[in-house]
Amino acid sequence: MLDKKIIKNYNKVFEEVRKELGKVVIGQEEVVNGVIRSLIANGHVLVEGIPGIAKTLIIKALAVISGCKSTRIQFTVDLLPTDIVGITTYDEKKGFYTVRGPIFSNFVIADEINRAPPKTQSALLEAMQERQATIGKETYPMLNPFFVMATQNPIESSGTYQLPQAQMDRFLFKILISYPKLEHEEKILNTNISLRKFEEYNLKSIITPKEILKLQNYNHQIFLSKELEKYIVKLVDATRNPDKYKLKLGKYIEWGCSPRASIGLFIASKADALMNGNNFVTPQNIKNVAYDVMRHRVLLNYEGQAEKVSTDDVVKEILSKVDVP
Repeated sequence: MLDKKIIKNYNKVFEEVRKELGKVVIGQEEVVNGVIRSLIANGHVLVEGIPGIAKTLIIKALAVISGCKSTRIQFTVDLLPTDIVGITTYDEKKGFYTVRGPIFSNFVIADEINRAPPKTQSALLEAMQERQATIGKETYPMLNPFFVMATQNPIESSGTYQLPQAQMDRFLFKILISYPKLEHEEKILNTNISLRKFEEYNLKSIITPKEILKLQNYNHQIFLSKELEKYIVKLVDATRNPDKYKLKLGKYIEWGCSPRASIGLFIASKADALMNGNNFVTPQNIKNVAYDVMRHRVLLNYEGQAEKVSTDDVVKEILSKVDVP
């Protein structure tokens, strides 16, 4: 079990990171916490929200605060896989050599990922899951830490492509970002990125890439009991066998969560415990991350979509029906 002193020290770091992010991002505390939690858990995150609510800004600022190299890839319909990964090319003097793409970075912002066709979207799969990318006949490791934050706009359907479920499953979290509160929007009027250059916020580096890797290792040392392991498995099983748990919304489930959901709840609940100053996981830690981990892994049938049932509704019922140990 992880030493409490280490956790207290990192709690101070988390507070400093949030404070520094607050210079750029007003409000959106839950989204900020979700992104930090995903980074601790060494996972990737998909953020969904309308344009103009600081999706890209959050990850850009976090990269500066963590002293990491960051790149932004604007996904468009004509973007090619080689534009992301890189190419092997030829020069008379050099001969054949490799030009690495923007994927080779610590923090990768995949902006409006659903605007690129599936072939281009899938170029991220190997990098996200296996932490490597293949260019020509050579395979290259990704930088450490390696963190992908993709954004997508839920409003427009014209000129967009639905992400393949295989790729959705690679994201540890799917986070929904909504409109800011009134008091936050008043502050945004004088601090927004349209009026000031990003450099003018004078963001400080609070943590280093080495410390992030150490933090991710510490996360594995958070204690999670056998009883809670069974609880996690039951939560995921409820999406596959809803009748066993007497779920009213079970009739709307086409496919339940994959084993990555169980793994995600296991790892992410530890990160939530660490962020809340504990060296052990409680049932509440699991509940805190359940929506982010499960909402993009439960597939609804046409009837559910017609009835405007959301996957969050399903997760909410599951959390209420599955007994807490």
